[in-house]
Amino acid sequence: MTGARPLLLLDTASLYFRAFYGVPEGVGRAPDGTPVNAVRGLLDMMTRLVVARRPGRLVACWDADWRPAFRVAALPSYKAHRLAAPPDGAAPDGAAPDGAASGEEDVPAALAPQVPIIAEVLDALGVARVGVAGYEADDVIGAYAAREAARPAVERSPVEIVTGDRDLFQLVDDAAEVRVLYTVKGIGQLDVVDQARLAERYGVPDGRAYADMAVLRGDPSDGLPGVPGIGEKTAVALLRRYGDLETLLAAAEQGDAGLTATQRRRLLDARDYLAVAPGVVRVATDLPLPDVPDALPLAPRDPGVLTALAERWRLASGLTRLVDALAR
Repeated sequence: MTGARPLLLLDTASLYFRAFYGVPEGVGRAPDGTPVNAVRGLLDMMTRLVVARRPGRLVACWDADWRPAFRVAALPSYKAHRLAAPPDGAAPDGAAPDGAASGEEDVPAALAPQVPIIAEVLDALGVARVGVAGYEADDVIGAYAAREAARPAVERSPVEIVTGDRDLFQLVDDAAEVRVLYTVKGIGQLDVVDQARLAERYGVPDGRAYADMAVLRGDPSDGLPGVPGIGEKTAVALLRRYGDLETLLAAAEQGDAGLTATQRRRLLDARDYLAVAPGVVRVATDLPLPDVPDALPLAPRDPGVLTALAERWRLASGLTRLVDALAR
């Protein structure tokens, strides 16, 4: 390693949702009454991150598709409970025909108009904002982490992923210097998740094992049913014994004596789910990333636009703090 400053990857939607719920709506409103609490909260988060982590590069990773078609095709329940109510006459699951978008996310009415403002502000600042059609921000983050890990060691930067989503723990890799800064409470308290933290908190040795555990355990917040009767502790114990999900499933098929009859039955009954769930849970890392500069912007890309946005949305104080932090 060269002692390079880290590449900071923001799970942007996770952070602006957290900001929306963490900053009272009445605290932040534009002159026209539009709520901007999520915008203000996100700017403050970014300021604190830049000051505390001193990144050399920064990417705001974006959900170009919050519920990608390839995941829904594999597992129709994926995030289905988060779909906005369909208009009259639409399919009840919100699915669109011919491979189109799989429905709109149910976003709070006061947050929805703030998302375009966040995009405009990031663009005017010169912060790289990257989404890839057909993929979630998680996949963009995975692709950046994989690309960095593939660089020669002398050219590689440590990767720090800022998120409130535990799904991204699967990317933790000490050898590649990839870790997660998990937002426990706002941005003031970050849990630095490396392999030691995964072992301490979840009993798994690395990110790959965390993903396997998540497949077995399931996650109701993402519409992942998991294997009925196999919770987190049992999943960890089975993976510790067999090493990975593939070996565990092979053992179940072969009637291995290390499995109880009940465990074997549960795994075999869930074969259809287990055949597709890994492809849903594991982030994609081979998507084509656009060639955009990701160096930390030391000055705003478009000062005039940024000033206009600050005045229109009453963001001057938050933007001033962030611009100063970037300049330092």
